[in-house]
Amino acid sequence: MLQGKFPKITDWRSALVAGLLLTVPQSIMAQDNIFAPGWIMDNETSALRFQSVKNVTKVESSTFGTYIGTIDDSGFATVRVLLDSVDTKVDLRNVRMRFLLFETFQFPEAVITMQIDPAQLADLEEVRRKVFTTSYTIELHGVSSTREAEIAVTLLGDDKVSVTSATPISLPTADFNLDAGVAKLEDAAKVVIIPSATVTFDFTFDRAASAEEYAATTAAIAQETGFDTVAMEEEGDFSVEACKGRFEIMSRTDNINFARGSAALDDTSGSLLDSIAGIIARCPDLVIQIGGHTDSDGSAALNQSLSEARAQSVRAYLLDVGTDAERITSVGFGEASPLVPNDSAENKRRNRRIEFTVVESE
Repeated sequence: MLQGKFPKITDWRSALVAGLLLTVPQSIMAQDNIFAPGWIMDNETSALRFQSVKNVTKVESSTFGTYIGTIDDSGFATVRVLLDSVDTKVDLRNVRMRFLLFETFQFPEAVITMQIDPAQLADLEEVRRKVFTTSYTIELHGVSSTREAEIAVTLLGDDKVSVTSATPISLPTADFNLDAGVAKLEDAAKVVIIPSATVTFDFTFDRAASAEEYAATTAAIAQETGFDTVAMEEEGDFSVEACKGRFEIMSRTDNINFARGSAALDDTSGSLLDSIAGIIARCPDLVIQIGGHTDSDGSAALNQSLSEARAQSVRAYLLDVGTDAERITSVGFGEASPLVPNDSAENKRRNRRIEFTVVESE
């Protein structure tokens, strides 16, 4: 079974507005403002896709399993996309996208906002479909960018409207500090990736029955901040193959950080280590080795000691959050196993790392 779908909006409505005196819906023809009293995305009939290209000619289309959206009575549209729900139709590819590209342990969602001018749609009842260019803002991977897109608004019925991309939207990865993640994907999958994605969307919105319903639903959406089960993956324990693949990916995240020359974990490491603890819990028959590695600066003896201490710090953190002590071991390799030559600051940074390896099964 796949996880990650929000309850249907219709279910939320019935739960949230029970007991409220709802006004009788009026048709759009009776409304001066097409967006009054507000619109709520129909997740079941909406679609959001992005296309990427690898090895020059291979185009891959992916989507997300969880996103929610509203349009208020002024025409201000908000769409939240839960990045953990990325769906490439391949399990370990999803994991790579989550941990290596989007870094969802730090940046769990993308938020798109757009102001649609109700005056531009005054004749929508008559023409049924309007195409125009408008600005939108996307917040992704810690970056906020305002851009333009050509969109189409189509009246599907008195109480249903679609907002779609009239032309594909290009998003260069460099604009959102994603190039390092692209490099990690290339290294992990042994492919060459064009550093840009093409996005298309087809969002369907239902008009709220009343201002009260719209307010209640948007309040519920605003409280959806946990999203613990949005990942598109099988429920329950992972297979041995899935576990090994995940720990190989976790070893490539480059997001377990320490104070310089120290074994003290940086506070920024916690969210990723929490995710790793969750994976360990779903691989109950396996023992995981935590391996510490350093660059070649300093003496070999000092680097050996530092690598051991850092691996032990990671193990201690995982024990503190409830991981079984018999499930994890730690070892230091010092400077003995570099990924790349220690001939530049960037290569030295890559060689200072923590790796996770499946070493034993019952």
